[in-house]
Amino acid sequence: MALTQVDQGLLGTNAQYTGFKNRIINGAMVINQRGSSSYTINTDPVYTLDRFSLGQGGNVNSFTVQQSTTVPTTGFKNSMLVTMGTGVTVAAGAYAYLRQAIEGYNVADFNLGSSTASPFTVSFYVRSNVTGTFGVSLRNGGSTATYCATYTINAASTWEYKTVTIPAITSGTWTTDNTSGLELYFDLGVGSTYSGTANQLNTGANYFGVTGTTKLAATTGATFYITGVQLEKGSTATSFDYRPYGTEFQLCQRYYQNLGNVGVSALNATGVVGFLFPTLMRATPTITFSYNGTSNAIYRFSDAAVSTLSSPTIIATSFGMQNMYAFSPASWASTPGYGYQAAFVLNAEL
Repeated sequence: MALTQVDQGLLGTNAQYTGFKNRIINGAMVINQRGSSSYTINTDPVYTLDRFSLGQGGNVNSFTVQQSTTVPTTGFKNSMLVTMGTGVTVAAGAYAYLRQAIEGYNVADFNLGSSTASPFTVSFYVRSNVTGTFGVSLRNGGSTATYCATYTINAASTWEYKTVTIPAITSGTWTTDNTSGLELYFDLGVGSTYSGTANQLNTGANYFGVTGTTKLAATTGATFYITGVQLEKGSTATSFDYRPYGTEFQLCQRYYQNLGNVGVSALNATGVVGFLFPTLMRATPTITFSYNGTSNAIYRFSDAAVSTLSSPTIIATSFGMQNMYAFSPASWASTPGYGYQAAFVLNAEL
């Protein structure tokens, strides 16, 4: 029996699932660990719904991103909604984009940059109140090679299904380790400095937009909904790869973990606390912690004390993709075995 979309909670994180047809993670826009109801995009990058980042620069005005329940009638529960700010004529060095970077391990079988490279196909559902020909780009992690392509939105405020096939890319350097191997960009308003020619591999410069395409950032209040984003090996787009919710959540946790309030135990009298990450992370993460919204604060169960640590040293072990230790200063000594609580955020995004 074919696997169909599975609602949250029906399958836990230990559910059995094989295959990784879709190399995009959270393409159905269901995971939002950062938890915001609205993200303001006024710098580069801003991470929003899990695994997706957006950027703004130059004369493009700030814009917003939300997790939406406006979806096509094809089984999806969520989409991403981008709402542009005041429209501008996009300057040469300005930009607005939507991006997901794919880890090199996850596209190693594409053999990018070699004579045996495979074509691959991007597919997605899109809805906008602006029509026209839009840009989509596939860039290497080193920002030196980008294949630029286009798709057309034909009808305003109507869900449309789009497919873009990228021919085998036989040149350029494309990593196959835990760094960025392939980056998918949607051009929301990228100026000429960063735009390449459609339907070819553009090399030697940092391109993530497409020349001559419609720029969403030019229209005040323009809306752009997207869901069902898929990138798969081969020249044919197939049905969306609905993975179990628990599986998708764990895939997201490789790059970002918002653990909420976690109870930890002191390991020695200088206040060292430690615990295992729920999921093996891509690389040693940056780690922040807080208590009740106060950064670098931790709660001690024994006397209900809350201490804000003025200069905590936060490190991971040499095998830190799996273990984490937060070292508090000796000025707040603790007793081994005592319990503490704080909210931890671990970040190993690409």
